[in-house]
Amino acid sequence: MAKEKDEEKQMSAVLRTINILETLSACESSNLESLSKQTELPKATLLRFLSSLSNLGYVYRDSADRYHLTLKMFSVGSRSLKYIDLVSTARPFAQQLCKTLGETVHMGIPQDDYAVYVLKEESSYTLRMYSRIGKVIPLYCTAIGKIFLAEMSEEELKSYLERTPLKPYTAKSIRGEEALREELERVKKRGYAVDDEEHEEQVMCIACPIKDYENKVVAAISVSWPIFRFNSNDFENTMKQIRKTANKISEIMGYQE
Repeated sequence: MAKEKDEEKQMSAVLRTINILETLSACESSNLESLSKQTELPKATLLRFLSSLSNLGYVYRDSADRYHLTLKMFSVGSRSLKYIDLVSTARPFAQQLCKTLGETVHMGIPQDDYAVYVLKEESSYTLRMYSRIGKVIPLYCTAIGKIFLAEMSEEELKSYLERTPLKPYTAKSIRGEEALREELERVKKRGYAVDDEEHEEQVMCIACPIKDYENKVVAAISVSWPIFRFNSNDFENTMKQIRKTANKISEIMGYQE
């Protein structure tokens, strides 16, 4: 009986630790009060866990008493990327797409209510996109994110919308459920998604889905431009290049139309 209680206590500690880390990973930083509400942990308990995580080097407390994840967390997670076949499969195609269009290419995968970059090929221009492998991005206002939202069932989408406030990142961000649903219908019909300065001002992005042998969208590949470098007259050809790349990766992943 004592052994079972000890195991339950250890499991509870693991779940609380993961809860804290996942909550911190979804924001730049958080104070104790906000973190306590989000994790539903008492402040005294939360402080004890944060202290342990700080001592281990996973969490940093700044001078304003706000908590951040450190790069050690990313370092641990990023080690597994080399074992993911999708990343190694997509890399040469992403490199070729970057070379063809001359702009930054990202590949992202879904992660809970967000997407995360797992591959990046940098533009050769001096002025480049600020991003990094491991960066977490919202779904409703990014091209990659819209690809994943468009694949959700009605039940999944409804649940997502209940959990996620559609806060505007820019003046062009989608602000309401109806507008988002209309946008996702366009994504489904067209087979690609666009972020027209919705997540970052002066940045345009086009994304296409990558599917596996089960016809499941497992990733999305995108190209990003500063607005002044994007040629709207060449939109169709550009989109076709991105779709062609996504289709090639999908074929290797076992997808068949």
